[in-house]
Amino acid sequence: MKNFAVLKGQFWSFDVIFAMIVFSVVIVILAFTWNNVSTQLASSYGNTAEIMQAEAVTLAKSIMSPGYPADWMSNINTTNPSTWTNVSIGLAAGHGSTIISSAKLYTFIAMANTNYQDTKTALGVGYDYYIRITNSNLDISIGENPNTNGARDVYVYTEPASLNGEAVVVSVEVWSAQNIAV
Repeated sequence: MKNFAVLKGQFWSFDVIFAMIVFSVVIVILAFTWNNVSTQLASSYGNTAEIMQAEAVTLAKSIMSPGYPADWMSNINTTNPSTWTNVSIGLAAGHGSTIISSAKLYTFIAMANTNYQDTKTALGVGYDYYIRITNSNLDISIGENPNTNGARDVYVYTEPASLNGEAVVVSVEVWSAQNIAV
């Protein structure tokens, strides 16, 4: 009679082959699924011009939200981009509000001045952005100005808001220095 206790913890070559087959099948399924999702996303937007337009609208809507958490500006270090990953940047004082919080605005300006590229990641935009908050007495600019950086395609979306009791217009520009296919 054989002592099977000696074989404890051992595996056979067919175990390795079976594991590799299962692993390969899972990878193929994931690759197929990713390709399918990517193709559907591309076809739903049609082309990069429409993606830029959608990104401009999405960025404007997210900027005019309170962000997450609502006090996100107190959870980050403006000079350390690694602290920006767990927040969603929004400038509104509250949900459904068009009042811009000065504290959130100043924090976002400091972030953009520290590391513009990392603010693009924090905002979830792939193209360059330029945000202006203006009225007859005020002109605040955040991001890279498309007029001075050789922009070829620019998409603009505006939202009304108020800052320090004054009516302002928030203009979000998403732009690229490369020609975008129409």
